[in-house]
Amino acid sequence: MSGCGIYSFNGTNIDPSIRTISIGTIQNNSPQGPAFLTQRFTEDLKDYFQQNTNLKLVPRDGDLQFEGNIVAYDFAPASIQQVNGVDQAGANRLTIQVSIRFTNTKDDKQSFEQLFQNFDDFPGSRNIATINSDPNAVRPTTTKIITDIFNKSVANW
Repeated sequence: MSGCGIYSFNGTNIDPSIRTISIGTIQNNSPQGPAFLTQRFTEDLKDYFQQNTNLKLVPRDGDLQFEGNIVAYDFAPASIQQVNGVDQAGANRLTIQVSIRFTNTKDDKQSFEQLFQNFDDFPGSRNIATINSDPNAVRPTTTKIITDIFNKSVANW
């Protein structure tokens, strides 16, 4: 059997000439983001690509290259409820925005620079400070962003 030269496993659409990927540190430039966010997001992004592609991770100059930064990390009331006549947040929404520059060195038409955003709601009774100190609490939100980055860059969805 002969193929068209592009393989598609795990929903990816990667040209076989692409063999390496480099992911720069995704810096946290948001004023409110917790200290662990830079390392956690960067490592989770690397892990996601390694688990879902056959690309070799290299320190720099990969066939596919990712650079970016976290530009927003914001909590805001998602719903308001009254408790003893006082308005309080029934839920708090965490919204994270990440700016990504993706370079495909084999096909520049696939390259892009885009802002990715997603959110999750937390019960109003949950202290925001405890969320900010728990690396696993923000993981569902960052995982959704990482999935969107993956889909835009190699799944062509």
